Amino acid sequence: MTSEEKRPGAKDRIPEQAEPASGQRLNKFLTNAGVCSRREADRRIRAGQVTIDGQTAELGQRVLPGQRVAVNGRIIEGKEEEIILLFHKPRGIVCTAEKREKNNIVDFIGYPSRVYPVGRLDKESRGLILMTNQGDIVNRMMRAANRHEKEYQVTVNRGISETFVRRMRAGIYLKELGETTRPCQIHQTGDRTFTIILTQGLNRQIRRMCHTLGYEVTDLLRVRIMNLRLDGIPEGEYRRIGRREREELNRLLAASPSTGRYVRS
Repeated sequence: MTSEEKRPGAKDRIPEQAEPASGQRLNKFLTNAGVCSRREADRRIRAGQVTIDGQTAELGQRVLPGQRVAVNGRIIEGKEEEIILLFHKPRGIVCTAEKREKNNIVDFIGYPSRVYPVGRLDKESRGLILMTNQGDIVNRMMRAANRHEKEYQVTVNRGISETFVRRMRAGIYLKELGETTRPCQIHQTGDRTFTIILTQGLNRQIRRMCHTLGYEVTDLLRVRIMNLRLDGIPEGEYRRIGRREREELNRLLAASPSTGRYVRS
């Protein structure tokens, strides 16, 4: 699986019982465990030095949860493969792993390993959301005090005034939440459209801000989370985070604590 892999279309999906992507490739398993490089892992596999559950392993073989891997008889304790997906959420999908919700995001994506959403987009909103198996990343990205940027394109139900832009930019008191939103960046892009960059994630924040000023949101699209952009991902599809994106994300998160209270986005 490459770092830029995209979710296959429905007609290309492999039946669940024949899914080849479960588990980790053996060479990557050994690399993640700190045994050696992938090239060296392949050499050791060819040389017959690696076993899975006591059987000599083959190149390209995958390690499934619970299987025991050994190199020259030494049991290797594996590490969970890091997964970060950039997903273009359609309207109507709910950002939960709750199986009782028929439109839950986890079942919709159908990823072969366990992943869960970073923050939320409400059911009627669409756009970029991250799916991962890395709890520490979730905490560092979503903790309100870390002030990481999220950018949205918004359409409202009537013409935007200068007063609307000015008040949104300065911060809006949301009575139902008992909080005032932080000052933010907002730029009008059309008679009824604007872009907005937030550094917090109060529940349904943009919709509540607009409603307080007498406007209703008719379309809300998240296009960016920190350095990660929606560009090029079709609605309903995902791709793995790229190497350079991950390096930049690491840099941006370097000074971000993972402890403390965080709120949903």
